[in-house]
Amino acid sequence: MWHPTRLQSAIIWVVTIVVVAAWPPSHGQSLAVKVFRWVADPRGTLPTRPLPLPPGLDDDGDAVTAHDLAEQDYALVAQRSAWTRWRLSAKEMGEPFDPGTEQQGLALIAAVAALVVWRLNGTGPGPAGA
Repeated sequence: MWHPTRLQSAIIWVVTIVVVAAWPPSHGQSLAVKVFRWVADPRGTLPTRPLPLPPGLDDDGDAVTAHDLAEQDYALVAQRSAWTRWRLSAKEMGEPFDPGTEQQGLALIAAVAALVVWRLNGTGPGPAGA
C-alpha cells in the first residue's frame, strides 16, 4: 500500500485546506473570506459603511440626519489609524474573484498539486533488492 512521504503529505494537506477554505459556496461567502473578516473584527465593534441614502428619503429630515451621523461615525473611526482603515476594508471584503473563475482556479491548483505529488512518488530510492 502506498504511503506518502512527509513532503507529499505536507503538499496534500496544504492544498486540501486552501481548496476547501477558498471554495465559493452557492450562496454567501467562502470560509476563507469569513475567517478573514472575523480576524479583522473579532468582537464586531467596528462600524459598517452606511449604504447610500435611498432616493425616496431625501425629503425625510430625520432619515437624512441619521444617515449623516452614521457616515460621520464611520469617518471618525476610519481616521484613527492606517491599521483601523485596513480593518474596516477587510471587514467589508467580498469574494476576490468571480465564483466560476475561482472554482476553476482552485481545481487547477488541486490538479497541479496531484501531479506534483505523483511526480514526487517516483523520485525516491527504489525497493530494496531491485
